[in-house]
Amino acid sequence: MLTIKEHFGEFKGLNIIIVGDIKYSRVAKTNIQIMQKLGMNVYTTGINELQLPGVKTVDFKTTLPKMDVVMLLRYQFERFHADEKYHLDYLRNYKLTSELVTTMKPTAIIMHPAPFNRGIEIDDDVVECQQAKIFAQMTNGVFIRMALLNNILADN
Repeated sequence: MLTIKEHFGEFKGLNIIIVGDIKYSRVAKTNIQIMQKLGMNVYTTGINELQLPGVKTVDFKTTLPKMDVVMLLRYQFERFHADEKYHLDYLRNYKLTSELVTTMKPTAIIMHPAPFNRGIEIDDDVVECQQAKIFAQMTNGVFIRMALLNNILADN
């Protein structure tokens, strides 16, 4: 949230798409609740079996140009074992490529809670592109956890 606040200055009205395994992701579930409470429009996309009921699921490629924040989740190989159907579906339909980044708003940002699989959910060069805020997000996460721990320990 801090990374989004630093970039946009506010939350209300921002459009975010969370891409990947929504069903099993603690990150996605927590973010969806918080983002909706802050007035963000939250959409999800990914393999149908891994989406949550009650959250608007959209087509990744056609919705991408309208989004302010694109949050990718780690493709979890361990969930699919050797099922090539899921691997190919994900690579064809949900991987953020350099080509897709060119369709995004110039002000849009790319996020990922890490760890990430370069070349699977995100192309290697996209991780390092100007719109990617992944490393800032990681750094901000450390600062937020430090502040939370400090507040908890200060109360004792």
